Amino acid sequence: QVQLVESGGGSVQAGGSLRLSCVASRNIFSTYDMAWYRQAPGEQRELVAGITTAEKTNYAGSVQGRFTITKDNAKKTVYLQMNSLKPEDTALYYCNYWPPRAFWGQGTQVTVSS
Repeated sequence: QVQLVESGGGSVQAGGSLRLSCVASRNIFSTYDMAWYRQAPGEQRELVAGITTAEKTNYAGSVQGRFTITKDNAKKTVYLQMNSLKPEDTALYYCNYWPPRAFWGQGTQVTVSS
């Protein structure tokens, strides 16, 4: 089973930026579509941004224009650049296949203060 390890989260003030990384244990990004998801306390997990093998992207309306998903197949890494962060972006962020598979990693916490 492929391992996906997320990193890059942290605590920032509103308006700040973070870049999340998701490293895979082997190169799957040229074969599978991937995405970032997030789950806020008391909320359901939601899709944030997805990227296809052809590097077409899709974003949740709430992050459109602020977040950018990219990938580097050679580095086995998917990134999520998050700009103009808002308190409502506070959540645990995960990467997974798109659509997601049952196994979820530990995620990386993003906390945005006002």
